[in-house]
Amino acid sequence: MNLGLRGKKAVVTGGAGAICGAIAAGLAEEGVDLAIWDIAADGAQARARELARSGIRAAAIECDVTDEEAVRAAAEWTVGELGTIDILVNGVGASRRVTTTDAQRSFFDIQVRDMRDTLSINYLSAVIASQHVGKILAEKGSGVILNITSIAGCLPLTRALTYSDGKHAANSFTRWLAVHMAQEYSPRIRVNAVAPGFVATDQNRFLLYDEKTGEMTDRCRQIMSHVPMKRLGGPDEIVGAALWLVSDLASYVTGAVVPVDGGFTAFSGV
Repeated sequence: MNLGLRGKKAVVTGGAGAICGAIAAGLAEEGVDLAIWDIAADGAQARARELARSGIRAAAIECDVTDEEAVRAAAEWTVGELGTIDILVNGVGASRRVTTTDAQRSFFDIQVRDMRDTLSINYLSAVIASQHVGKILAEKGSGVILNITSIAGCLPLTRALTYSDGKHAANSFTRWLAVHMAQEYSPRIRVNAVAPGFVATDQNRFLLYDEKTGEMTDRCRQIMSHVPMKRLGGPDEIVGAALWLVSDLASYVTGAVVPVDGGFTAFSGV
């Protein structure tokens, strides 16, 4: 199916990572020129080189998307490289062990400074990038912002306090920004989110697999008991929903948070 994306220009933040790397590859296959923004400069450059093999234009820049000045500079650089921006994929996020509760760390032990950092990564990163790229879309009168959030923003994960808080905020921001951009600037600017479920990546592996044995942790087995499809997802399984939401096939969809979670958010357990 032709998604009508060929020739579009997209920014993918966190594009050196597993999920957003897969989304970037999916966009490249559709003929979208790409700018990869990532704090991991080497990873971003490697991803851009890999994507360029598909024949599209791909560039990369080191960017901490929690830093307003870095984002402003990255947006200006991207327009210089690609000519414009049509699509923003906000993919930066992280669950940090120091803001989760476990046998060694209670709620009362979590440090506020660590919570601030985690909220910044999972929420403010999307806000800051949307401010700078959203201004470009507002001037054009069209475009798409896609936030990669989490099912932790739909149902709070029992042990992942601040990650869940950040993703709840990101989901709320998605809905707020969809209305704001449509009403204040153009109804042709759409804002949506994909909320992945439990997807195995290097980032969350410490929660899912024992570092020494490679076996599922008790936490992972508990997760599986609440996923009707009885398995973890893969990064490639997020791509279809993302491509649909940034394409004109979703031209009447804005303010949506679409879970891709194997049925986790539909399962009550009773």
